[in-house]
Amino acid sequence: MKRLFLVINLLYCLSSFSQDFKQDQRVWFAYTEFLKVSNHWSYQAEAQFRMDNQLQQNQQNLFRLGALYSISSSKTIAVGNALVNTFSNSMDEYYKENRIWEQFQYSKKWNNDKNFFSRRIRLEQRWVEKKDRIDNEIKSIATNYQNRLRYLNRNLFHLCNFNSENADFYAIIQEEVFFTLGNNNINTKLIDQNRFTVGLGLNFKSNMSIELGYLNNYITSPSKTDVMNHTISISVTQNLAL
Repeated sequence: MKRLFLVINLLYCLSSFSQDFKQDQRVWFAYTEFLKVSNHWSYQAEAQFRMDNQLQQNQQNLFRLGALYSISSSKTIAVGNALVNTFSNSMDEYYKENRIWEQFQYSKKWNNDKNFFSRRIRLEQRWVEKKDRIDNEIKSIATNYQNRLRYLNRNLFHLCNFNSENADFYAIIQEEVFFTLGNNNINTKLIDQNRFTVGLGLNFKSNMSIELGYLNNYITSPSKTDVMNHTISISVTQNLAL
C-alpha cells in the first residue's frame, strides 16, 4: 500500500509539470513472445498497436526484437532493436523511429512463489524522424537523437487458482518512469513520461498469460500542452522453448 500511495503522489507531481494538460482515451494491444533456446539464452519478439478509443486510428505501432542472457535465475541482461511508427495529427502522417535498447532485470517470487516482482532498468538510444510541411508536401527534414532511461517496477499478486489449477488469477500494480538523459531536440524535460498500470491477469500453465488493465500514461511536452492518456491495456505473453 505504501508503494501504491507513492505512485499516486508521483502522478500528481507529474501533472503539475504543466498547468494545462489535455486528456484522451486510448486502447493498447500487445503481444510478446519469449523463446528459450538454451539454459542461458532466449529471444524476445514483440508487437504493439496503440489505437484511439474508437479503434479507428492506429496512433502508434511498435515492433521490438531482443536477445536475453540469464546471469542467474533472478538476473537477466538483454539488448535489442525496436522500430516505431507514430501518427502525427498535425501532419496526418506517420513519422519513424529507430531505437536500440539495453536492459538489466531483477525478478523474484515470494510468498511461497505465489507472488512476483520485477525491477527493470532499460537504456534507449533513439533516432526520431522529424517531418514538416514544405510547399504543401510533407517531407522528412531531420533525424533527432535522444538518450533515455526507463525504470519499471512491476508487481503481481496471486488471487486464486482458476479452472482446477490449470491457471492462476492475479492482480497487477506497476509503474514505469521515463527519464531524459542529456541534451536533445525531442524533449528537454527530465521526466519524458510516466506509465501507471493496475489490472488483472490470467496465467495458464501452458506458458501463456493474458492481462487486462487500466494504464495512465502521462506524457510531458517541452513546448506544447502535456497529455494524459487514459488507456485500456490488453496484452498476451507466450513463453516457448526449443
